Amino acid sequence: MCKSRVMPKLPLMMHKALAGLDTDTLEKYAPEALQTQLVTAVLLALGSNYHAEKYLAMVRERLSALGEIQLSTAFQNPDFTATPELPKPDYTNQCVYLSLKSPMTLQQLQQTFKQFECECHRQRLAEPSMSIKQVTMDIDVLLVNLYTKENSLSKNCTFKWIIMNDRYPFKAHEKAGVQELILTKL
Repeated sequence: MCKSRVMPKLPLMMHKALAGLDTDTLEKYAPEALQTQLVTAVLLALGSNYHAEKYLAMVRERLSALGEIQLSTAFQNPDFTATPELPKPDYTNQCVYLSLKSPMTLQQLQQTFKQFECECHRQRLAEPSMSIKQVTMDIDVLLVNLYTKENSLSKNCTFKWIIMNDRYPFKAHEKAGVQELILTKL
């Protein structure tokens, strides 16, 4: 049961959280519309095309401080913007299920993820002297599990998975990572 005005410590029930989840039937919302909503869990896409092993390990450690994580297989993918005239390094991508110790707003989470990217020396703009953009770490929110109460006096809480519509349809490696996490039933 949820108590009013108290942020509950959430049980880490990863094995049940994604069971039977069908991403094709989930509602999709713009992240801007959910900024103040409390989130209990997220499915993330991580990507790096520069020292990926180092930066993925660094971010996984930071994420585990926020709650319990489950990882998909790391996939190596070509940069879809590469051309024969302008080859680019491959990306290493991985999906992460993060069950938060305590609910946070989507805005707080996104700020935290931007800080993690900064700690990995993420450069948003390419240096003029660099012909290829090096991405040390990119963290994208694919799905959020929202925590809601019927009203301020209610003890009834609900949890609902939502897809970020700016990330849908998922890229092939994101879809594979999400499906792997769902099918392993954590």
